[in-house]
Amino acid sequence: MNNFKNKTVLITGASRGIGKATAQAFAEQGAKVAINFRSNRKAAEETLRALPGEEHALFQYDISNEDEQQQLVGEVIKHFGILDILVNNAGISIEHDIESISFEEWSSAFKDTFQTNLFAVANLSLLAAQHMMKHGGGRIVSVSSRGAFRGEPTKPAYGASKAALNAMSQSLAKKLAPHGIYVGVVAPGFTETDMASKTLTPVERENLLRESPFKRMAQPEEVAHAILFLASEKAAYSSGTIIDVNGASYLRS
Repeated sequence: MNNFKNKTVLITGASRGIGKATAQAFAEQGAKVAINFRSNRKAAEETLRALPGEEHALFQYDISNEDEQQQLVGEVIKHFGILDILVNNAGISIEHDIESISFEEWSSAFKDTFQTNLFAVANLSLLAAQHMMKHGGGRIVSVSSRGAFRGEPTKPAYGASKAALNAMSQSLAKKLAPHGIYVGVVAPGFTETDMASKTLTPVERENLLRESPFKRMAQPEEVAHAILFLASEKAAYSSGTIIDVNGASYLRS
């Protein structure tokens, strides 16, 4: 099923976890993948080597930096000639418990979280959309979180940034539809990536396993599947949709 044959897709934070699984899934369906990463070149190169096909490329840019946002999109378009799909996957999560934090730490957590999780997504979406408007349309898919709906008591900036991302994406879905640009969001629950597995304590793992009736966490490939659906041509009328991938751990009305 080569839905993405010869399509160019830029995935932010693509060197590991959900981003890596998404890069693999797109490449398996014939896409040319632009792998964005910030610092871990070794992991990015390993991801690149694992992809089927030979036209993929690495792009090292920090998307929290406005200058580098513009450089990233510009370099991807220069390299491939076109950008068909943008996947806003990169994000950060900072612990900032209101019961035990200074004003400066609290303020910094909000600024840093929103800079990456919302402002960077907004700016990259602008840059991609303006290019797509001139070249027959495209797809923008962003990775949110169940935390946007259920709340994040010890990471309120994270939950707030993802809720704002959802609202912005739905606004863009309305605005960009006449231009043939379709916008969607995937909201995973906790996903069992290599990094997460190394940092979880046994108690934290057990608590996470209890959250879903499946008694397990999401796998990166399951999230990638939802991303590919929203990026596909057959999902055009699903523009504006937010797909939950949380194993029924949080159900919203």
